[in-house]
Amino acid sequence: MKFLRTPDQRFDRLPDFPFSPRYLEVPGENGPALRMHYVDEGPRDAPPVLMLHGEPTWCFLYRKIIPIVQASGLRAVAPDLIGFGRSDKPALRTDYTYQRHVDWVVSFIEQLDLRNMTLLCQDWGGLIGLRIVAEHPERFARVIAANTALPTGDHPMPEGFYTWLRRSQEIAEFTTGKIVRAGCKRPFAPHLLAAYDAPFPDESYQAGARQFPMLVPLAPSDPAAAANRRAWESLSRFTAPFLTVFGDGDPYTQGAERALQRHVPGAARQQHRILENVGHFLQEDVGEELGRITVAFANEDLAAS
Repeated sequence: MKFLRTPDQRFDRLPDFPFSPRYLEVPGENGPALRMHYVDEGPRDAPPVLMLHGEPTWCFLYRKIIPIVQASGLRAVAPDLIGFGRSDKPALRTDYTYQRHVDWVVSFIEQLDLRNMTLLCQDWGGLIGLRIVAEHPERFARVIAANTALPTGDHPMPEGFYTWLRRSQEIAEFTTGKIVRAGCKRPFAPHLLAAYDAPFPDESYQAGARQFPMLVPLAPSDPAAAANRRAWESLSRFTAPFLTVFGDGDPYTQGAERALQRHVPGAARQQHRILENVGHFLQEDVGEELGRITVAFANEDLAAS
C-alpha cells in the first residue's frame, strides 16, 4: 500500500489550534504501517472523550471542544482518520474500505487502551464509531451521536446525501474548505478555508476524501451492510447513556436521530437536542455549545435519574 504524507509546514500557524501533534502506527495492508495523528489533551488517567470526525474534515474540527473537555478535567482525544488531516494517506481509492477504517480506529483505541470512554461522533465518525461501540461496548461509558447515522442499505438516505454523493464525484476541484463552509449555517471565517485545505496539497492526496461518500452502504448487498445490521442488533442491547445532538439544517442526516432514539435502549429518557440554525458541521456552527453539552453528558448531568 503506497501512501502520501502531508508536509508538516502545511499545518504551520493554524488558527486556534495550539495542540501538539502525536502519532502512532496502525497496520497497513501488505506494506508498511501507517502513521495516524491525534490530539491528546488532559490528564492521562481521566475518563477520555473520543472525538471522531468525518468527511472531509480532520481533528481541527474539534478545536473549540477540546479545550472545554480538557478544562473540565476530562481527557480529550481526537484522531485524524487515515486519509485525512496529518495522518498518512493511502494513494489509491481502492485502498479505502469501510472495514479498514473501522480496523484502523480499533487499533488506535487498543494502542492507547482507551476505556470508560464518552464517544462524540459526527458524520463518518459515527459510521465508524457506532460500529465500534457495537463490537466493543465494554470500552464505552456513553455515546453522543451528532449529525450521523448507521446505514445498512435497507432504507434510503435523505435526498441531500445523494446530492452530495454526486457532487463529490463530479466536481473537478475538491476544495475542502469551501465544502465545509457550505455545510455550515453560521458565519465562517475566511482564514478557516486554508486550515481545512491544509491536509491536501493537491488531488493526489484526496483519494480518501473522494472515496468516503462511495463507501456509505446504499443497497442491502453493499459489502458493509451485513456488518452494520449486526451492529444495530448489538446497539439494541446497549444500555449505557446515548444522546443525539443534531442540527436542524443538516440535509445529509435528517431523521437519523429518530432511528437511534427508537432502537438504542440507552437513548431512553435522555434530553436529546435539535439545535436551531445549525448545519452539518455543528462543531463549527456551535462548537462551544456542543462542548458544554459533551462535558455535562460525560459527567451524567444530562442523564435522567
